[in-house]
Amino acid sequence: MATAAAAAVIPDGRRWSKGSGSPSSPVTTAIFLFFFVVVVGVLVSARWITTTSHLSVTNLDQWRSKPAILTATQTTSIPAIPAAPPPPRPSYSLSCSAPPLPRDPEIPSNISQTLGLLLSPNASSTPTCAAIPDPPPLPATANASSTCPAYFRFIHEDLHPWRAAGGITRAMVDQARTTANFRLVVIRGRAYIERIAPAFQTRDLFTVWGILQLLRLYPGRVPDLDLMFDCVDWPVVHPEQYEGENATVLPPLFRYCADNETLDIVFPDWSFWGWPEINIKPWDALQKELNSGNKRVKWMNREPYAYWKGNPDVAATRQELVKCNVSSEHEWNARIYKQDWLKEIKAGYKQSDLASQCTHRYKIYIEGSAWSVSEKYILACDSMTLVVTPKYYDFYSRVLMPMQHYWPVQDDSKCSSIKYAVDWGNSHKQKAQLIGKQASNFIQKELSMDYVYDYMFHLLNEYAKLLRFKPTKPPEAVEVCSESLACQAIGNEKKFMKNSMVRSASDAGPCDLPPPFSPEEFKALQHRRKKSMKQIETWEQKASKPVDSKPRELHAFPSPKRFI
Repeated sequence: MATAAAAAVIPDGRRWSKGSGSPSSPVTTAIFLFFFVVVVGVLVSARWITTTSHLSVTNLDQWRSKPAILTATQTTSIPAIPAAPPPPRPSYSLSCSAPPLPRDPEIPSNISQTLGLLLSPNASSTPTCAAIPDPPPLPATANASSTCPAYFRFIHEDLHPWRAAGGITRAMVDQARTTANFRLVVIRGRAYIERIAPAFQTRDLFTVWGILQLLRLYPGRVPDLDLMFDCVDWPVVHPEQYEGENATVLPPLFRYCADNETLDIVFPDWSFWGWPEINIKPWDALQKELNSGNKRVKWMNREPYAYWKGNPDVAATRQELVKCNVSSEHEWNARIYKQDWLKEIKAGYKQSDLASQCTHRYKIYIEGSAWSVSEKYILACDSMTLVVTPKYYDFYSRVLMPMQHYWPVQDDSKCSSIKYAVDWGNSHKQKAQLIGKQASNFIQKELSMDYVYDYMFHLLNEYAKLLRFKPTKPPEAVEVCSESLACQAIGNEKKFMKNSMVRSASDAGPCDLPPPFSPEEFKALQHRRKKSMKQIETWEQKASKPVDSKPRELHAFPSPKRFI
């Protein structure tokens, strides 16, 4: 093969002979042999270069200008092959080898026994967590799928007091025990729970369940940590109580909401994994149902009134809202319905389907005894949400802006404020519809379960960075895992756990945590919110007129019996 290649490139030997057809001279033979050796050497060198590496050639145009050499040799270089996709992550399953432990009839029905049974000494017969193999952790270099939504930036704000204090000590964590319902310790990806006090209904149960799903979603990636969790609505960490010398025991206490006067660390609420007591499904499924419910009645065809349905007995502010209902004397553009949960439970929740309540152009969000989980369900309805001035916030609501995601309603003049909002919306239908759509888009896109888990991950990760001690298992704590917890559950508790269970580990890392707000950005955010609210207050004041106190004819209004 080398000879044939040489013949293709060596000049005709007859040009070097003394005569046509004459025998070659020794000089001619020597010259021929010299050129033959040179050409063979070139070919061998070219073959060696192409066989080892093309990276040694810095100018690829040189190779393109010599196609004869490239085609005359058989290169064995292997082109770069994209990395094969990782093999499918192992699927998680749920298998219970023994029935749940018997329930104590003396315990009130508004307290779930499931978590307590798992943590009791009699739970030794339940499946152990060691029997559940952990999937291999994701590599530390796993690419994040996206940048986290803007509300993740408040993680830095919530943890700032302890960062400013130089970190979190064990004494600080112990101080948070005063009002906590349970203590969570994570060590090498495994969870240990110490129940301090039972929570109302299944709040603690499904909060713990959600954390266990996080550990399944990102196995081996949640750092070691030790924290206290309070499942009661009202925040209790008042900064003025921990100034001066008391700053050394500032308690890092997790709960579902906080306000501008407290330092409680907000965390996603239990209902994202279901609320069995009132048949509210896990968020993943309910979110899809709400999206479908939006399409049943187009916005323009919806009732041109403000709608609210709930329990008014839990707070004075809700009892005041009832007065805004349509009556024989007033039309405040509101339709208020009382939710009798005891009656609804007996009737099989036929009148409490959230996806079927997206039938009005406007929906009202009002807090109960504190913040309410209903906020996300109301915002998801495409209706323009009328938010009665809130005191509390949860983990995502601080980025919601008036006139972009909702319309603010004055707490001290609810009825007239609601009437003005509805009148404005019916006179500016496209703008009102846009506000409702922007809110529901936020709930559908930026409050998916993927982002809920990522928020939990980043909050716990940033919290763990502040710990100035090595977490260890408390003597009273018991290891819990998805299987051991679900195997103690019964009824809707078990059903919702199965429906919300993470089926396999994530193939990618969580979204990228955005940086904290700069002082200028934080001020601009607050200024924008205040400016929008001031604008609406000004409009309301200009439009306000004395209410006609003369009773109107009864037939001019729908019967109050239809509502509350």
